[in-house]
Amino acid sequence: MAVPKKRTGHSAQGSRRANWKATKPETTKCPNCGATVLAHTVCTECGTYKGQPVKLADKAAAAATAKKPAKKTSAKKTTKKAEETKVEETKVEETKAEETKVEETKVEETKAEETAEVKEEAKAEEKTEE
Repeated sequence: MAVPKKRTGHSAQGSRRANWKATKPETTKCPNCGATVLAHTVCTECGTYKGQPVKLADKAAAAATAKKPAKKTSAKKTTKKAEETKVEETKVEETKAEETKVEETKVEETKAEETAEVKEEAKAEEKTEE
């Protein structure tokens, strides 16, 4: 085996290593869930690769649903679920609106009380001056 006669200098070593640069890995967006994924790898969020499930259990489930014709009840269930989520969202928005109204009325009441107290103090001062 060849052995160098002398040690390599710092500048020669540095100029040789000048092209050792780190590169950013290539990333893409998952077509299924939209998460950022390394290129040519399985999505860590949803477990798919090129739109296909990777796990054997997921493959079996996808194949089973592909073979069976879609039932009308499943469409109704999805619409019911969508309606339920819309109802829940509107309820949340209504409660938030009610909370803000309650807070506004409390602020108005405290302001009214403060102005009433200031007026009473002013009247008391006028009476003491007379």
